[in-house]
Parts: sequence; structure tokens; C-alpha cells
Amino acid sequence: MTETTLVPGPFVPPTRFAVPGRIAVGGDAASAWRTATLTAIRRETPHAATFRFAVPGWAGHLPGQHLLLRLTARDGYVAQRHYSIASPPGDAGHIELTLDRVEGGEVSGWFHTVARPGDTVEVRGPLSGFFAWPGDRPALLVGAGSGVVPLMSMVRHHRSRGLRVPLRLLVSARGPRELIYADEYGAETTPVFTRGAPAGVPVGRMSAAHVAPLVADAPPGGWEAYVCGSNGFAEHASRLLVEAGQAVERIRVERFG
Repeated sequence: MTETTLVPGPFVPPTRFAVPGRIAVGGDAASAWRTATLTAIRRETPHAATFRFAVPGWAGHLPGQHLLLRLTARDGYVAQRHYSIASPPGDAGHIELTLDRVEGGEVSGWFHTVARPGDTVEVRGPLSGFFAWPGDRPALLVGAGSGVVPLMSMVRHHRSRGLRVPLRLLVSARGPRELIYADEYGAETTPVFTRGAPAGVPVGRMSAAHVAPLVADAPPGGWEAYVCGSNGFAEHASRLLVEAGQAVERIRVERFG
């Protein structure tokens, strides 16, 4: 299928989402479509890039939330996708999305090959409170590939606010070149490389050897664990957490694919 140039359109399809009351976002704000103007594109890996948007009237979000993005072709064809928000809440009036280029993907393909600063899309949100982290409890973050995107929003929030609540990130990637946000990680982050790694760094799938020490070193009150990645990774990581002693009811999972 030939790629078509996409521009915002007037059609608003029904969308359902749930936001728990304790971290509720106003329904009117979350249900309104807003025009987002692309202001910058930043390459993260050979297959992933971050797209920064100016969004007048954006009501703000909590780290871990996502939005619904809508593109409409000139012939009226509409494409919608859910994307996690990578930026922290304090980035007023702006949001950042980090997108992998998916083979044959309509929307990711448009972003990676057609989109330029000045282009506009429509966004609706923020959506879902289940995976959100307000910064009020110790957080153990476990992600793989682009699953690190909502977790990075949490890390950035933790840093920008100078929060003292403990936070740790365990992130899996095929190799250093595929590690999204590689230049931003600090002492809170432990990378795991599954295909290739720098000299002296072991290569292999995330295992109990990575997860168990973090769970064992939980702060008073324990961790709230956030897992994000593909279906297979989410199941694997959740199992490792439970086997290490993390309470099932304190594991939040967001998966894709």
C-alpha cells in the first residue's frame, strides 16, 4: 500500500478508558482532541526516535500514562494508535513520544519517513491511571525495548522533582546501539543486553540474577513494580519478580504486541 500524507481530520470516534479515582484526570480534559505541532525529532537508536510536540491546553499527565494519537489522510482515511508518553509532567505545554519503526506500520512509518517539524497531529488524553506512578512510593521499573518509554517518564519525573523516594530501573535491549535513552541513564539503571554487549559485560536474557537482588534490597514498605514490554517479556519479567518475592498485587503490567 502506498503511504499517503496524513493531516488532522474532524472525525472523533468513541474511545473508552478507565482512570482510577485516586489519580483521576478530569474527564473533559482527557476526552478532548487537541492539535499537537511537531517541533523536534531526536534519533535514539537506528530504529527508534523521539518526537517532541507543542500541545496548547494540554492538561498534564502522570508518569506512565499514554495518549491516543490520530492521523487523517487527505482522502479521509483515519489511523489511530495508543502511545506512551515519554516526557515528565513538568514539561508544560509539551509532550514527547518515542516510536519504534514497525515494519509495515502505517503510523510509525509516517513518523519515521514523512513527518517533519511543523506537521500537526491530534492527541487525546492522558489515558489510563493503572500504570501511572505519581512519585509517592518506591518504584522498581522493569522494561525491554520500547517498553522503557513510560518508565523513562517516571525516571525523568523522579529527577526533575528531586524525589527522595527510591527508584530503580532494569532495562533490557539487544545491544548498546538498541538501548533507547542510553545517554540519560544514571546510577538508578541496570542495563541487560541479550545479543551483544561491551567487553566484560555478560550477554543473556534477563534472569533471576538481575531481578532477585533488587527485590531483596527493597526499601521499607516494599516496591511497587512496573513492567512494560512485549507479551513474552511481560510474562517472563513478572514471573521473575514473583519468584523473587515481589507481591503479585504490587506488580503493574503494560504490554504490547
